[in-house]
Amino acid sequence: MTATAHDTTTAIFRGMDRATLDAAYNNSEAVADSPNWLEQWRARSAVRRAAPHARLDLAYGDKERTSLDYFAAGVSGAPLLVFLHGGYWQRNSKEMFSFVADGPNARGVDVAVVGYTLAPAARLSEIVGEIDAALDFLVADTGGFDFDRRRVVVGGWSAGGHLASVASARPMVSGALCISGIFDLEPIALCYLNDLLRLDRREIEQLSPLRRIHAGAAPQCLVVGGDELPELRRQSADYAEVASRFGLPIRSRTLPGHHHFSMLDELAGSDGALTTELLSLLGE
Repeated sequence: MTATAHDTTTAIFRGMDRATLDAAYNNSEAVADSPNWLEQWRARSAVRRAAPHARLDLAYGDKERTSLDYFAAGVSGAPLLVFLHGGYWQRNSKEMFSFVADGPNARGVDVAVVGYTLAPAARLSEIVGEIDAALDFLVADTGGFDFDRRRVVVGGWSAGGHLASVASARPMVSGALCISGIFDLEPIALCYLNDLLRLDRREIEQLSPLRRIHAGAAPQCLVVGGDELPELRRQSADYAEVASRFGLPIRSRTLPGHHHFSMLDELAGSDGALTTELLSLLGE
């Protein structure tokens, strides 16, 4: 019998059956206090969004979620971090992640936090297209953004790490900071996450960074937490190995003591490890 995504006892990926694979990608279940982390992010982001110079809900497309928030560092010609939120392409919103601008802004980096349509309202290929549109909107002169268009890093957490890696092939991107990212969509297509994503074979092959190496992609930094789920750590390790073999400028790092949700504290802090990696990608 051929294994399918709905088998519960047959090994379908790396010796795991469906239930085991579901658990291998369930970050919320793996971190007992994950709801508290999300509430904390909402509270911190509400404060950030109330700041006088925050530019909120700037539409880059014509759909409900195709807008972005812009947090300027107050320095003319600052570099830019374009941040893509996580939630396995089907949960959360940009409004929860405004707090990540704190660290980069303190170091003179502008931050744009991008919203996008969630599955099942959009296929993953459509979400990738929306990120492309957001980047085009930002680098166009029409938005009145005063950042250095030669220094644009795309960063993202979890599903956003996947989207950042895909975006690293865009010509306006000078680097990608991929935090706890997904780089091979095969196991995603075989577990509970695909109930809403509905990934097909074409999307798996074309939108998995591990399976579609872009020779001209910008330098990437892959960062995972030492206490993250083993599959998340494997995803980054496998992609780093394959990308390096093809000559891509890529480095990987593990942050000991961090789980999936605590990772973003290292970006929200001005001296955090992720802020430091961002500055390195920007050549600072």
